[in-house]
Parts: sequence; structure tokens; C-alpha cells
Amino acid sequence: MLKKVRSFTLVELIIVVIIVGILASLGLTQYANVVEKSRLAEAKVRIGTMRQLAYTYYLENGDISALQYADVGVDNTCTSTDYYRYYRNLYPAYLTLVAARCTSGGKSPNASREYRVYLEYYPDTGAQAWHCYYIDNGAACFGMSS
Repeated sequence: MLKKVRSFTLVELIIVVIIVGILASLGLTQYANVVEKSRLAEAKVRIGTMRQLAYTYYLENGDISALQYADVGVDNTCTSTDYYRYYRNLYPAYLTLVAARCTSGGKSPNASREYRVYLEYYPDTGAQAWHCYYIDNGAACFGMSS
């Protein structure tokens, strides 16, 4: 008497492989987002240090109109030791302390999509607000306003 052996057909195996591939690609995308958020935390710490240096400058000089990059410890370049380039923008009543994600020249891996995260800081009142936006479409990123 012959035993009937049950097995999967080739079509069933191909469908399973396709489903596993789709799930793996979704998982990889989510993993990349989590990694990028951790890099964002590094940028926020650095911007916090820049804010402290800007506030010290404000206390010593009474205003921020002549604040230079060196005064907040940055040089606006992507280096092989950083994921971001850091700089500041001056306005009459406030300044923005910016971390721009490097797409080339920065610490490997560079980002495939450029974005900026910045702190809008008012040294006279201490008020501040975090913002983030993608360069290609201006949309907010990582749950922050743009």
C-alpha cells in the first residue's frame, strides 16, 4: 500500500516567499525610520549646547546681532564625524539653531532624503520651539511642525 505524501505546491511556496519579502521590506523601512530618529536625538543635544552658548553670548553682549558660527561652536560643514551640518540664522528678536542632515560628505551612511531640524530660540525671554521639515516638499518630519 502506497502512502500519500502531502506537500506544498510550487505556487504556494512562491506566494509565501513573496509575502515574507513584502513584510521584510516594510520592517526594513520602519527600522530605517527608528535609526534616523535616534540620529535626530544626537542633533537635538548638539543644538541644545548651541542654545546654551548663544544664551551665554547674549548675557555677555546684551544682544545676538553679531553672533558668529564660532560663538555657538559650529562651522556649517558636513564632516566625516557628523550626520548633520550645524549653523545658525539671525533675526532681530530671535535666532534659529539648525541641524541639516548631510546627504554627502557626512558620517556614513548619508541620508537619502535631506531634512532640517531647528530650534527657534528667543534669548530675551527664553522661549523656544522645535521644528523639522523635509527639503524636497517642505512637509513636517518626525512629528514636529515645519
